[in-house]
Amino acid sequence: QVQMVESGGGVVQVGGSLRLSCTTSGRTFSSHGTGWFRQAPGKEREFVAVIDWIGSDTVYADSVKGRFTISRDNFQNMVYLQMNSLKPEDTAVYYCAIRFYSGRYDNAGSYDFWGQGTQVTVSS
Repeated sequence: QVQMVESGGGVVQVGGSLRLSCTTSGRTFSSHGTGWFRQAPGKEREFVAVIDWIGSDTVYADSVKGRFTISRDNFQNMVYLQMNSLKPEDTAVYYCAIRFYSGRYDNAGSYDFWGQGTQVTVSS
């Protein structure tokens, strides 16, 4: 079993920054990677970023490319999402998730375990 817990959300002004953390526990060493998704009210959950197990390969959604950075520290069992130059449209609940099998990295259905989410609100 795998547990994932997000933290670091909050309210920030436009142009500000936040760093989200995802604490993982359990058998994560054989995963295909860890991703961040977000879901705004009335919208579907959307892909934000993904990082492979080693931390050498990352992919970002076009909407966050150049502003967000995903990273990981396997010694601490942590995955991070540094968010800079935040915009009102970044407002959402952010989730981290892990997948153990092949599949589209940008498809929420490919992920096996999820955290409970952390709210990010960008005020203008």
